[in-house]
Amino acid sequence: MTGRKTVSVRSVIVARVALMVAVVVSAMAWTGSRAAALPIDPDWAPPPTVYVPATGHTIDRLFLDLWRSGGGEFTYGNPITPEIEEKDGRVVQYYEYARFEYWPEGNEDGEIVALGAIGAELGPPPVVRRGFQGREEGRAGATAAAEARAWTRRTERDADRIARERADYRFVPETGHGVWGGFRAFWEATGEAAYLGNPISEEYEVDRTAYQVFERGKLRWREGGAVAMEPVGAMLVERHNLPTDPERRGDIPVYDEALFVAPIAQPDADAPPAVPTGGGRSIVISLGEQAMWAFEGARVVRTSYVSTGTEKFKTPPGQFFVNTKIDSQTMAGVLGGESYNVPDVPYVMYFTDRGHAIHGAYWHENFGNPMSHGCINLPLDVAEWIYGWAAVGLPVLIVE
Repeated sequence: MTGRKTVSVRSVIVARVALMVAVVVSAMAWTGSRAAALPIDPDWAPPPTVYVPATGHTIDRLFLDLWRSGGGEFTYGNPITPEIEEKDGRVVQYYEYARFEYWPEGNEDGEIVALGAIGAELGPPPVVRRGFQGREEGRAGATAAAEARAWTRRTERDADRIARERADYRFVPETGHGVWGGFRAFWEATGEAAYLGNPISEEYEVDRTAYQVFERGKLRWREGGAVAMEPVGAMLVERHNLPTDPERRGDIPVYDEALFVAPIAQPDADAPPAVPTGGGRSIVISLGEQAMWAFEGARVVRTSYVSTGTEKFKTPPGQFFVNTKIDSQTMAGVLGGESYNVPDVPYVMYFTDRGHAIHGAYWHENFGNPMSHGCINLPLDVAEWIYGWAAVGLPVLIVE
């Protein structure tokens, strides 16, 4: 297998797994990184359970967190059984390439949710010894014997000998086996022990296809192809005759990653802090609420959270009018002892003769909080809309 250099598309995606599998709730970690960003709908919550129509099964709560955080279908495959309660108290669910396990009291490593050692459960093939064997039986027996030998642990001396023959052979003393070539590349790219576990066999060949078994999975490769995962989860489901009949969906939502994107809250269109007098288009901005309302007459047509000036660089309240529009410009200078240089600021609309402007901000997402040197920062999509909607002379009312 010295020519093996490629890995499957799956390996590109699951390379992130090593960072994820240790903390199953990390699927929701993104909310922390956006804690100060655009406010989200306070009544929103992601669904605790989703339905996967491809296999007709649901994924629930902690299993859902692990599945999503580790790469979902591309890493583990889809669920192929319902949740099953084992005699030892575990709750398990099988996926095409994995088994998820829930341990109410924690497993030996203290994990509540873990990936099952399904590769280890495959075990070496039985080697039948008979007094007489035909040609085909003899060939099958020889293949089984070679595969069984691949499960025999290597010593450090064995590893040194193999490494002299295969320069990229990497020995893993924890399990007494090594990896090399494309299997090593796949294993290392996907997080090593964090995803597949350590190797528990050496590489072996059956019918011109190479295989290697790891604690939580099995790899295969055939000349001219790419390294790929064997569906060990599906193999064990068939071996143990586990239930796979589709479940009823009911009112459970069909899985879509969009279900887990929190909707951005918008200022209440029915409760602006002021309503401009007269007809035509105008904007009202609240410094206290860090929000904007766009009016056509007395009707609100768009709202958004904004970022106005910080305490040191307060945006001035009062009645103003847009006096200049510039689709993009570099803003640079020194203000209050602080220098700044921001290239290509988009959708700029000046409303004072002291440099205060309404414009888009691509350098932060902290809308709803003061951020600027006195300007009014808008999300890019809102800034683009306002720029096209507004004309020079547009009234801008800024209230405390």
